[in-house]
Amino acid sequence: MLWPFNHFRKPRMPSPGTIEAIYGMIVTQAREPLFYRDLGVADTVNGRFDLLVLHLWMVLRRMKPLQAAADQSQALFSQALFDRFCEDMDANLREMGVGDVKVPKRMRAFGEAFYGRVAAYDLALSAGPEPLALALCKNVLNGEQLDKARQLAVYVEAALADLAALDDAALLGGSWKFPSPAQTGF
Repeated sequence: MLWPFNHFRKPRMPSPGTIEAIYGMIVTQAREPLFYRDLGVADTVNGRFDLLVLHLWMVLRRMKPLQAAADQSQALFSQALFDRFCEDMDANLREMGVGDVKVPKRMRAFGEAFYGRVAAYDLALSAGPEPLALALCKNVLNGEQLDKARQLAVYVEAALADLAALDDAALLGGSWKFPSPAQTGF
């Protein structure tokens, strides 16, 4: 006899291929030359990290309502995506020659930077466009070029709107793209 409910079933983990596809879109967008060429983001390890965190934050922010979903597999997506980010940061540190002893300390610093920026962006976004531009100026543009930060804020708001318009299946299936920065008005 089949039971109609299986409350003890383990939730199905997100497909590694889907997580990889979504994370790949985040990385690809963070490497978009327009950010560096036209918006003054430093083409350095720190500049690339800041854009990666910004794009990851946007996707995780869109996934936040799914964490309360009845289907636990949807709630696991955010964690799997964040775990992929951590794996990437760890691999990059090792590739840059950071020794095994120092990797945990550097990873902790990455985590603190990530959570600090997420908190700043969430707070700024709830307060309006100018606070978001100020947060982006501080975290992405090293406190310089507020006019460029305002342009970046326009892009972020457009990307967040595009993500919000996605249905859950499209989001979790990785069948979407970030808007082109050039199409957001700068």
